[in-house]
Amino acid sequence: MRLLLDTRILLWWLSDDPLLPAAARDAIASPESEVLVSAATVWEIAIKKAVGRLEAPDDLLEVMVANDFDRLPITAPHAIAAGALPPHHSDPFDRMLIAQARADQLELVSVDRRFAHYDVELLALG
Repeated sequence: MRLLLDTRILLWWLSDDPLLPAAARDAIASPESEVLVSAATVWEIAIKKAVGRLEAPDDLLEVMVANDFDRLPITAPHAIAAGALPPHHSDPFDRMLIAQARADQLELVSVDRRFAHYDVELLALG
């Protein structure tokens, strides 16, 4: 299983937050899963952390490595695909995750119900 974590899921995992759905926790922890984090998520965290809107590790990239999470770069085809998505969701970071999941055949892990409006594979969270 190839999983793409959204920002909230990543932060809940890293802080061992009880809000993280059990299905997500199990899938991320599974040795059979390849877990990816988009550059869009890292960018969103950096921006929101800088303005005081969220807390995240100062050594986020090292923490990702320690958790054996792979980095997913943003490519020009990803950007074109994100721009072409229908306007069900206005958050540009989330639109990028949807485009990346679709283009790279990844299972998106999110609690955001708006993602279901897109033709994207979502991890069933219960």
